[in-house]
Amino acid sequence: MMNERIEKALNEQMNAELYSAYLYLSMASYFESKGLEGCAHWMKAQTQEELMHAMKFYEFITERGGRAIMKAIDAPPSDWDSPLNVFENALQHEQYVTSLINKLMDLAIEEKDHATQIFLQWFISEQVEEEATAGAVVEKMRLAGESPGGVFMVDRELAQRQMPIPIPQTKE
Repeated sequence: MMNERIEKALNEQMNAELYSAYLYLSMASYFESKGLEGCAHWMKAQTQEELMHAMKFYEFITERGGRAIMKAIDAPPSDWDSPLNVFENALQHEQYVTSLINKLMDLAIEEKDHATQIFLQWFISEQVEEEATAGAVVEKMRLAGESPGGVFMVDRELAQRQMPIPIPQTKE
């Protein structure tokens, strides 16, 4: 059984992950409206990944005897200045999510909640990967600059991203 502060914080993070999915889906829509299907595909894969993260929090909360509480999700932005600007915003968002995960870990340490610390370790490692991946795309977009051919090449590369395969949750 987890304490009330941990349960509340985990619920907030679950809802933050749902917002992340909403944000990336909005970014996908922006890219589709610009004819950048590869970038849209990349963002749709990111959307699925964020939904899986939210479900990990949901499952952990309920497994520990808590209750997952859905809250209203704020509307994400829907327009950006350029494809580069979209990915810069994605990177900034991942850095923000990293700060949220780190604060959760700090709370779990403070509350001496070892199970939550172990659970969060996966997310800490995941955020290193998330920031690196988004940062790599930002760098490619910066290299492409205003060149339509360069942006097209990056778009084509991003179309190759594999969609995450959800792992079914089993209760024993």
